[in-house]
Amino acid sequence: MIKLGEMQELEVVKKVEFGVYLKSPEDEDKIENRVLLPLKQVPENTIIGDKLTVFVYRDSNDRIIATVKKPRIVIGQIGYLRVVEISRIGAFLNWGLEKDLFLPFKEQIGEIRVNGEYMVGLYIDKSNRLCATMNLFKVLRTDSPYKVNDIVRGTVFSLKRGLGAMIAVEGKYLGLIHEGEILKPLRSGDEVEVRISHIKEDGKLDLSLKDAPRLQIDNDAEKILKVVAKNKGTLKLNDNSSPELIRETLGMSKSSFKKGIGRLMKKEIIEITREGIRLIDKKNNQNKQYRKNKEIKISKKSKRS
Repeated sequence: MIKLGEMQELEVVKKVEFGVYLKSPEDEDKIENRVLLPLKQVPENTIIGDKLTVFVYRDSNDRIIATVKKPRIVIGQIGYLRVVEISRIGAFLNWGLEKDLFLPFKEQIGEIRVNGEYMVGLYIDKSNRLCATMNLFKVLRTDSPYKVNDIVRGTVFSLKRGLGAMIAVEGKYLGLIHEGEILKPLRSGDEVEVRISHIKEDGKLDLSLKDAPRLQIDNDAEKILKVVAKNKGTLKLNDNSSPELIRETLGMSKSSFKKGIGRLMKKEIIEITREGIRLIDKKNNQNKQYRKNKEIKISKKSKRS
């Protein structure tokens, strides 16, 4: 079946003066199942039976047509496109094909300007035409191949107070970084590396800017240790420090801070005092322990004599 708005492999079934006709290998060879690839798009030495990878869309005369050019976005993807014209019915975007892509007024968000670049997705409207939309919720997919703890890249496309940052994962799939996970300001258009923390029943992805829990604790512990070392082995933070002060000093939540210092204390790298964190001098401690053990041996000998 020939798919509008997608790159696909079609078979050459007929050659004419003005191009070649293509069909899907799965379809019967009927006129209604064919699409024209214009002559200027046909690769040299093409013969009947060849398979060509093409994009299918509608030309300026509203006819379904094929091209070997790949547009900047296809169905199921998003990208930044430049506005080349604004008319009374909407805007037109350059997407790399001869016919510009239409962005209807109802699909626009915010002010649109000529030469401005905007993040859009591609959809098929009620008239079976390809159009752009800035409402990415309607074009991003929820059938991702990922599993929990996979590391992926994404683009921030919306920020919602009380919810978090909406992410277009790999330009195709819908994801969310919950507000509590965001430790530094994000803006629409920012590129982020995230971990899949949960996959919902409907396929939407919960994302985290943090590593997997065990690895994240190690990373937080290392970050704390570096700051303490830079500060001559001390840091005026402890369990009683405010979340705001911890975030300002270390760029992490109080919960992450407590887990990190717990890991360092378990390894006997730091100790917590009223004044804050202090590096443990292992060499000094070993000398103290040596003297203590020696005193115990002398004491035992005195008792026996």
